[in-house]
Order: sequence, then C-alpha cells, then structure tokens
Amino acid sequence: MHKFWTLVIIIFFPIFLFPQTKIDSLLNELDATIDNSQKYRAKKEAEINKLNELLKYTSTNVQKYAIYGKLYGEYRFYQSDSALSYARKNLRIANQLKDVTKINTAKLNLASIMETLGMYKEATDILNKIDIQSTPKIKGTYFGVSSSLYLSMSYYAASAEEKNKYILLRKQYSDSILKFYPVESKSHLFTKSNQLIDSGKYQENLDLLLNYFPKMSDTDTDQAVVAYLISQTYQHKKDYELEKKWLIISAISDLRLEKKEYISLRALAFLLYKEGDIDRSYTYIKRSLEDALFCNARLRTYEISRMMPIINEAYEKQNETNHNQLVLFLVSASVLSLILLAILFLFFKQIKKLARAKRVISIANKQSIELNQELKIINEKLNETNTTLKEANLVKEIYIGRYMDQCSTYISKLDGYRRKLNIILSSGKTKELAQVIKSQDFIEVELREFHNNFDKTFLLLFPNFIEEFSNLLTDKEDIKLKAGELMNTELRIFALIRLGISDSVKISEFLRYSLSTIYNYRTKLRNKALGPRDEFEVNVMRIGTNK
Repeated sequence: MHKFWTLVIIIFFPIFLFPQTKIDSLLNELDATIDNSQKYRAKKEAEINKLNELLKYTSTNVQKYAIYGKLYGEYRFYQSDSALSYARKNLRIANQLKDVTKINTAKLNLASIMETLGMYKEATDILNKIDIQSTPKIKGTYFGVSSSLYLSMSYYAASAEEKNKYILLRKQYSDSILKFYPVESKSHLFTKSNQLIDSGKYQENLDLLLNYFPKMSDTDTDQAVVAYLISQTYQHKKDYELEKKWLIISAISDLRLEKKEYISLRALAFLLYKEGDIDRSYTYIKRSLEDALFCNARLRTYEISRMMPIINEAYEKQNETNHNQLVLFLVSASVLSLILLAILFLFFKQIKKLARAKRVISIANKQSIELNQELKIINEKLNETNTTLKEANLVKEIYIGRYMDQCSTYISKLDGYRRKLNIILSSGKTKELAQVIKSQDFIEVELREFHNNFDKTFLLLFPNFIEEFSNLLTDKEDIKLKAGELMNTELRIFALIRLGISDSVKISEFLRYSLSTIYNYRTKLRNKALGPRDEFEVNVMRIGTNK
C-alpha cells in the first residue's frame, strides 16, 4: 500500500506542479515587460510620429479626417488629453465636410474620450444631441458608447437610486448593441460575453471566448479585453489560479501595446496582495497609478487610489518586518562572532598552556639526563668498591640504557649525525669536518625522502590528480615524469594549491625553492590552461570533487 501511494505521488505531482510553474513563468514575463517599458513606449511614439509626419503632406480635409481619426485611435488608451484634442479636430473637419456620418462618428469619439476623462455631463450632452436615426450604420457604436458611459457613471453615483438607474440604462443600451452589430464583430462578442457573465452562464462564456482568443494576433488591441473577460468568468467560478493567469496575459498585452488606460494590472495587483505577494503587488499597483496619471484616466485613477493605501501599508509593514529580521540577523551574527572570539581566545590560551607544559617537560628531560649521568658515575664508583653489587649495577645499567633508548628515539637521526661529526673531530680531520658541515647531501637525502613521502600521501588522497590536472592543459603531454618519479616540481606546486596553500611564499618555503621559481612555474602552467587563465587555479581546486 505504501508503495502504491508513493507511485501515485510520483506520477501526479508534476501535474499539480505545472499550473504554478506556468503562473510563475507568466509573472516573470510580465516583470520583463514592465522592465522593457521604454522599448514599447518608443515604438508607440514612433507610430504617432509617422502619422504626424504624414499629416504635414496632407492637403484635403478627407485625408486629414482619416489621419486625425488614426491619431485619436493611437492616443485613445495612451494619453486621453491628446485623444480629446484630436477628437475635437476631427469634429471640426467633419463639420467642414458636412458629412453626417463623419460628424456623428467624431461626436461619438469625443463623448467616449470625455467619459475616460470623467467629463460625464459633457459626454451626456453630446450623446443627447446626436440624431442617430440619420446614421443607422453607426447605431451600434452609439449604443456602445452610451452603455460604457452609464457604467462609469454608476461607479460615481451619489445614491443607490441613481446607481440602479444608471445600471438599468447601461443594460438597455447593451441589449440594443446586439441588434446593430454583426454577430462576428468584436463589439457583439464583448456585449454577448458581458451578458453571459451577468446571467451566470460562465461555461458558455468560456466556450465562446476560449475559442475566439487563439484567433487574435498579439498586435490586436482587443486581445487584452478578451483575456480580461475570461479572467472575470473564472473569478465568478472561483477558480482564482486561472483568473490570475488570464489577468497576467491581459496585462502583458496592455503593456506591450503601451495602453495606459486598463484594468488588468490593477486587478492583478489586488489579487496578489490577497495572496501575500506584497512586493509584486506594490510594483504593479504603482505602475498602474503612473499609467493612469499619464493617461489622465480619472476612473482608473480613482479606483487605484482606493487600493493604493492598503497595498502601500502592507508593503511598508513588510519592509519593516524585513528590516527587523535583518537587525535580528545582524545581532545574532554579532553574538555568534563574540562567542567565536571567546572560543578562539580560550583556544589560544590553551595552546600557550601546552607550550609551557612542553617547556617544563623539556627541562625535566634535561634534568633526567643529568641525573642519569650522575647515577652512572655513582654506579662506577660502587663497582670499584663493592664487587658484590656488580650484578645489581649491571641490572641498573640495562634499565638506564633502555630508558635512554626510549627517550632518544625521536632524535636518533640527529644523534647519528652528531656522532659522525664527533668521530671526524676526534680524528683531527678538521678539513673533512668542514666539508661534511658544508655538504648538502644530508639535507638533500632527507628532502628527497620528504618529497617522496609527500607524493605518496597526496596521491593516496587524490589518485587521479595527475590525469585530471593534465586535462586542464591545452596539451596533456606538457606534464612529463622521469623514471621512478611520482610527481615533479610543477605537480607538487599545484598539489599544494589543491590542498589550499596558494601563497607563493609559503609554497617556496615548503618545497625549498626560490620565490621567483615558484612564480615562473605557476605563470607557465597558467598560460597553458585549456580554459580562461583566471579560472585555472579555481579549476585545480575542483580536482577530486566531481564538479
């Protein structure tokens, strides 16, 4: 049974993990989009500049009307004041052309941008003066602008009665939209989607929008609207992960098309705030406020201003918590440092005690040797005066000899060397004595033995050192060993580096080579490194670590 559940977890764990991984990936993409905002703004400004340049070479009012209309479209969700200016210019041109359809279209654009700017009375006055019966082709647009206007007015209604009145008017205009827009049009789609959400037909709405969304291009300004409607549907279904996913997709589309008047990023910021992701929530709500102020979108600014203090307070509390945690960490680190210093102090104090004890033992050993010599003299005198104690004296001499052997084992080599010098001196061969003293043979023999013992010990620890070291060089044949050699000088230098002794002075003292020789060897091999020279000795430190 235990094995069965383990297998189930192994099989299905990636399925549970995938949605969160997808969300994290989308959030990272959104963060990157915010970081690259200058690039998208430059692209937007370039498109606007092209239209302004084209306007310089335009002579007819018909062409001006078309270009003003395009400039209005570029500024519509980017900078409301500029959009208002071009809507008014377009209306003046339309009046000059005396084209009723163009006049009413320009008025609808003007009313729409006035709604964004919070100029509800002015927008209502314009809509009330439009004789829409004279231009039946744009009735759908008229009802769409009216529906949007009354929805915005419902947010600012001073009483519940007014609010309900505006909501009812909005519903009536929305119902009229479906009669005048083609079924395949986006306006029909958006209106139909909102009605399905209002009536609780969430799955039907998802079937409609999820089938439509893949057909849209990334440059379609309405892509963000469809994604937002999908997110709202999932919100009503209480599927908050998918709501978050589609809010992110909508926000990415808004920001890449440099739209400043939007909802998704603000809604996402509040959702992340509720989940506890305060840093991202603060970043997103701050960007939303900056864009709303830049666009002069009053409704969005009002909505954000209600949320901003809540998120800002949470952000400041989190920063305060982080600060307190940092202070606590620093205090803890300081306390631990003091404890460590105290331990080091006691450690060095103990070392000093050991050193003093060693000195006392050394003095005691010297006194013991002197005492033994005195005992020897006494024993000799006793041998001369009392032959009956000869056997006892012999036992004492054997005992003393064994004791002396035990005491002098660690200096046997030095004692032998001393005896050799003593013999030469006793023979009167002072010249030979000077030569022996000057000779390096003894040191060289001991040094070779030391190197040999070092090589054996090191290669026991790192048996593949020579092979792995050679692999770090451009030419593996650069390391050549003589017959009977375990390692050469170059290998010993880098063996010491592998053991953590990287100071050239210490290496020269250890191997008894000059500092310049050590430096030359290190430079020569670094220049032969297979990879970057600066990383050569770092790579040497990795030998034997399977990295």
